[in-house]
Amino acid sequence: MIFKDYYKILSLETNRVSSEQIKDAYRKAAKKYHPDVNIKDRLSEEKIKDINEAYKVLYNPATKRKYDKMWVNNVGKKKKYKEANRSSGSIFSDFFNMFFGNVDEPKKKEKHTNDLSIKGENIETSIDVEIEEVFYGLDKKISLRTVDGKIKIFTVSIPAGIRNGEKIRLLGQGKEGINGGKNGDLFIKVNITNNEKFKLIGSDLHTDLYLTPWEAALGTRVQVYSIDEMTQVYIPEGIQTGEVLKIPGKGYKDGKGGRGDLIAEVKVMIPKQMSKEERNLFETLNKVSTFNPRK
Repeated sequence: MIFKDYYKILSLETNRVSSEQIKDAYRKAAKKYHPDVNIKDRLSEEKIKDINEAYKVLYNPATKRKYDKMWVNNVGKKKKYKEANRSSGSIFSDFFNMFFGNVDEPKKKEKHTNDLSIKGENIETSIDVEIEEVFYGLDKKISLRTVDGKIKIFTVSIPAGIRNGEKIRLLGQGKEGINGGKNGDLFIKVNITNNEKFKLIGSDLHTDLYLTPWEAALGTRVQVYSIDEMTQVYIPEGIQTGEVLKIPGKGYKDGKGGRGDLIAEVKVMIPKQMSKEERNLFETLNKVSTFNPRK
């Protein structure tokens, strides 16, 4: 008997599979062997014909039951079989016609009209954007190389306050669908990069607050840049390098209509070059001060 193992064609190891499993196996096989993807593979078109044929028989419960009886005898009992004949240019084999009768060959232009449409694969990429750019939102152009080697340019609208690692979805900009299926989507992951001014942790912005020795010793008020405006901050006397000051509500957008905090780390800076008067003052302080940080 001429027999064709449709389960093997769809990479299914058993006949105990559901309609959804059959459909899923068909989708994977169709994507893998589609001629548009396997341009250099001359046999891919024949493979697609076998895959479509297998799906049509197995997805129909009535023809699947009929086929399973033959499958048990030919595969389940380890019998050898030979491939069914397919006439030149034919979409369906002689074995397929055992289930559906003699099927008239559709016109070449219509040979895929009965095939299951498959949505194209999604594409994922990423872009790096600085904190101050995404705080306000922006339009950014990105270029991607398509399957055929061409460069395609997209304009991506990045909303203000987007979260780090969040993805932007461009509908229909992924790989083309198969058999009239919809195109896949393009997902763009946004990576927010830190800069010299700010470091983003959650919704908090971390920055350095540079002070002179006398500002740190005596206390003062200073202006701190908080990404969208200058904010006045009180510096208590005797503040030390490494201490942090928290300015509430001056951080990055939290996605809920509010903002995180601005965390300013104090760094007391010593002048590398001093005037004569400055040096005299430091020398005087060195003589009169009893402060010893090493004790």
